[in-house]
Amino acid sequence: MVKYTSFFMFIALLYFSPLSFSHKTNGGYLYPQFYDRSCPKAKEIVKSVVAKAVAKEARMAASLVRLHFHDCFVKGCDASVLLDSSGSIISEKGSNPNRNSIRGFDVIDEIKYELEKACPQTVSCADILAIAARDSTVLRGGPSWEVPLGRKDSKGASLSGSNNNIPAPNNTFLTILTKFKLQGLDIVDLVALSGSHTIGNARCTSFRQRLYNQSGNGLADFSLQGSYAAQLRTRCPRSGGDQNLFFLDFVSPTKFDNSYFKNLLASKGLLNSDQVLVTKSAASLELVKKYAQNNELFFEQFAKSMVKMGNISPLTGLRGEIRKSCRKINS
Repeated sequence: MVKYTSFFMFIALLYFSPLSFSHKTNGGYLYPQFYDRSCPKAKEIVKSVVAKAVAKEARMAASLVRLHFHDCFVKGCDASVLLDSSGSIISEKGSNPNRNSIRGFDVIDEIKYELEKACPQTVSCADILAIAARDSTVLRGGPSWEVPLGRKDSKGASLSGSNNNIPAPNNTFLTILTKFKLQGLDIVDLVALSGSHTIGNARCTSFRQRLYNQSGNGLADFSLQGSYAAQLRTRCPRSGGDQNLFFLDFVSPTKFDNSYFKNLLASKGLLNSDQVLVTKSAASLELVKKYAQNNELFFEQFAKSMVKMGNISPLTGLRGEIRKSCRKINS
């Protein structure tokens, strides 16, 4: 009887062991070992394709992190952002935050193609986005973390959700914080995740108002350092040049580090949504100071906040599907 009981307990522990490392979400359990048996090379395949893409274009790392962010803030982390318009589906790619801006879809397509060859209809597009964001961060010198897995893909998109839920560069601090809180994230997550702007670019049209007419009075944003503003004006005129690209972190634009926070303290944040972390909230200012002083602390919190964001309302179990193509739902 003792032997039988011990054996039963062993089997039970074996069966439930993934939950020991799992994250309970509104949708169910996600855990890093989800594909260990069904597609053991899944993470390796994602990492290989991402590494090739980032080696070809350093900017792609930031683009893939942003893709995951823009996915999770609309209907949860369900790969809805990847869907093209088709039938009753109106793509999120045409929303104000995404139009002529969001990118990296070809990289996701290539990852999916390789995964379908290795493990047909096994690895979700939503999980691909989560893993690719982590790998992109690491490739630019940032922190690593275990990515909880097991998300399913949505069968629809939300253009209105994309327009309304994703923080905009010209939003007030309170509006940005409210949008984070609606996703179950807090001010610590807001400041840490904003640190992803240590890599990547922004378009002239995203910050032009700071240079010429911040408050509707025809004057530049007083919180933007003068010589830095003058430098930006040379390539971001009052009209034209909308798509001209600028580094979000001009000090170390392709290195994932805490120089973004140091720039904010020097009044050299590029976007209004960056600089308000210093000028509009004492609590966020203190966090900016901490991360500017301690890169390790920033890395630790960024990893925690990325996992937390990745847990926003995933589809699990019988909900959702594993798309064969990330751009369209299964027929």
